[in-house]
Amino acid sequence: MDREWNDSQPIYRQVRDRVVAMILDGVLKEGDPLPSVRNVAAEYRVNPLTVLKGYQQLVDEGLVETRRGLGMFINAGARSLLLQGERQKFLGEEWPRIHATIQRLGLKAKELLDGANSGSPSDGAQPKTGDSNPPKKER
Repeated sequence: MDREWNDSQPIYRQVRDRVVAMILDGVLKEGDPLPSVRNVAAEYRVNPLTVLKGYQQLVDEGLVETRRGLGMFINAGARSLLLQGERQKFLGEEWPRIHATIQRLGLKAKELLDGANSGSPSDGAQPKTGDSNPPKKER
């Protein structure tokens, strides 16, 4: 988990979101235990009640179960449930903004795929605009 917290949302929510990311990324798998509340609280210097509140959200969502005396564990099917929810959230909230930007910039699918495969535009490469501006020869 990242050690930095942002001020845009409560820390307990960020704890929950980080565990969700770990499940989606495969770091935590079905049946795996969550790190203990005490360890997370000590390591990230937050109140144990804050960590517990974030974990409780995961329990409420059916992603995690509490086993008395043993801790909290990732439920079977948690990743697929998360994928379904996160896909719907992306398509409903983020994709419309991204799609509007793509339309506004007049980007084509090939350009998007080429850009995704070549890395970030900060690598010094100029976007291809055809042969209208051939490179100048040095003298």
